[in-house]
Amino acid sequence: MLIDLFITFFMIGLVSFGGGYAMIPLIQEQVVNRHGWMEAQQFTDVIALTGMSPGPIATNIAIFIGYEQQGVLGAVIAMLGTILPSLLLILGVGMLFYKISEHPLVQSSFYGLRSVITGLIFYTAIMFAGNNGMFTPLSWYTWSQILIFAGSLIAFLVFRKHPVSVIVISGLVGIALYG
Repeated sequence: MLIDLFITFFMIGLVSFGGGYAMIPLIQEQVVNRHGWMEAQQFTDVIALTGMSPGPIATNIAIFIGYEQQGVLGAVIAMLGTILPSLLLILGVGMLFYKISEHPLVQSSFYGLRSVITGLIFYTAIMFAGNNGMFTPLSWYTWSQILIFAGSLIAFLVFRKHPVSVIVISGLVGIALYG
């Protein structure tokens, strides 16, 4: 099991670009669909919890899943699996990139990667909303979730509020509406 945890998170860390949120669909595929380590709703709860925790979300997810499966040692193994590819790639690519960073093909490839990363993050948002019942027939719950989402988006885009304040306020609204 420890080897499975390490290999799974090592492969996710190896093929993922765009940060932790872009890694979530790959982690879900492995953790929920392939290995069956948890259910989709449980995974969504893990995303919510780890997103509010300090540190990189993908590493936090790996630690949480590793701990759930194999305790402290599982958490350490999953964490190492997640961060080791990045460390090795950064060291290797950093030396190479320093020499070729201004090449037109390298610059062009980054324009292509920007779009796919944006798509992965958008997919994660849709998957997260679906797992939380936001695409069910329009009920009071669905409308309240849409309003919390819209209010949060307005707070970020229009009023430039800090994410922590929006998270706290959204949590308090959730307590008021659903508690």
